[in-house]
Amino acid sequence: MASKPDYSVYLVTDSTPAILGAKDLPDVVEASLRGGVTIVQYRDKTGSREDVTVMASKLHRVTQKYGVPLLINDRVDVAVEIGCEGVHIGQDDMELQQARLLLGPGKIIGVTASSKDEALRACAAGADYLGIGTVYSTATKKDTKSIIGPSGVSEILHALHEQGHSSTPTVCIGGVNASNASTVLSQSASPQKSLDGIAVVSAVIAADDPAAASRQLLSQVICAKIPHIIAAVGDKTPLSHNMTNLVVQNFAANVALSIGASPIMSNYAEEADDLADLGGALVLNMGTVTPEGMKNYIQALRAYNAAERPVVLDPVGAGATSVRRKAVKILLSSGSFTIIKGNQSEIQTVHGATVTQRGVDSASSLSIAQRATLVKSLARQRGCVVLLTGPTDLLSDGRRTVRVDNGHELLGMITGSGCTLGTTVSAMAAAYDTDPLVAAVAGTVMFGIAAETAAGRQHVRGPGSFVPAFLDELYGIRKATARGELGWLALAKIAVVDVEEEQ
Repeated sequence: MASKPDYSVYLVTDSTPAILGAKDLPDVVEASLRGGVTIVQYRDKTGSREDVTVMASKLHRVTQKYGVPLLINDRVDVAVEIGCEGVHIGQDDMELQQARLLLGPGKIIGVTASSKDEALRACAAGADYLGIGTVYSTATKKDTKSIIGPSGVSEILHALHEQGHSSTPTVCIGGVNASNASTVLSQSASPQKSLDGIAVVSAVIAADDPAAASRQLLSQVICAKIPHIIAAVGDKTPLSHNMTNLVVQNFAANVALSIGASPIMSNYAEEADDLADLGGALVLNMGTVTPEGMKNYIQALRAYNAAERPVVLDPVGAGATSVRRKAVKILLSSGSFTIIKGNQSEIQTVHGATVTQRGVDSASSLSIAQRATLVKSLARQRGCVVLLTGPTDLLSDGRRTVRVDNGHELLGMITGSGCTLGTTVSAMAAAYDTDPLVAAVAGTVMFGIAAETAAGRQHVRGPGSFVPAFLDELYGIRKATARGELGWLALAKIAVVDVEEEQ
């Protein structure tokens, strides 16, 4: 189980016939997990202790299969008995300190908060996260004290920031569904603190296709997080340490500066220990492979691993020669990577396939479904995020797989566009290291939208005029985001992919 839960799509169950109908609850929960639900709360206020315990045990077996926490609403004794990951308690339920004594250390305890005072008290008592609401009226919760709307959520988030609780995760609940999730996430957010996710009930439990409903909600949550990550890069100016070829160093540095990062182009690994301590990220770009270069790559990789900082591997031309294939194997055995980025041939080579590749080019012989399966498989194999570039970019962390359809063909007509995407996602991962997949999606979307808008400029006639316009658009997105102007986000084309269904 991950040490830091992902609250992006928080499912609260409802077993009543009006919501669940005749469906089997464990089947619905499993479908939702397959679609992308990231945490589950089992809520049954009226069932007997025996029945609740039996169902909780069934649900825990399902959530454990997907590596997702199961929380029990209110019934702390049930959570203790089945050994699940924690509980959620309301304002009228057991005191948090008592729940902590019963559960022991390391368990998750969430608290409902409908006002600033309730939220601050819960944080002071040690709540691991807050469920904020009720946002809108809903038929699934009859004891609603008040409807606070997105503005009420925003006020609570602001109070948390002002009182030093910005790091406490938050989800909103109450009438949230696919039709209003984006609105709630955007209208409640502030530059200082935004929601970490949305809690839903009937939007998934009552859905004809819980997996599809979950995918749609997760797509909206990921999209809503993109501005926060881009703003974080501008605020933190993280170091992007590029060990890359001479051909792209200048372009990569300019891209890093445009998005708000601090670039350094250093292929000398003796500097890596000091640079790794500066809180940035490392890009290992195999554009030029030499014995001396490999020694530097390995030394730098180990330095950043020791400092627990993100590392991006860009296996340029990995399948082109036996030298490069061997270099990939050596690097993979020398340390761990946060993100592996490459085109289809490069990712196939890293995965283990024998691919004939011409230089750094990639032929798109696989369907999108096959490429989605490839990135998910490699992500699971290597325990990292995989980004496969192409007309449709595909990203996976082994559980969530996302497609991004932003970009422009002119990116394929300039030297180093793929390399500089590695620089971009390294900065995002450095500034937002809690979720490398979402960080990589943010960088990929920013990169693709900047290319689209640059190519659409009237004066852009081809690759030569495209490059400066592209840098300007990256800079423009960064500055607009800092001002809270997010109109560009409407251009984002992302969707969570059901790999199994697309095979």
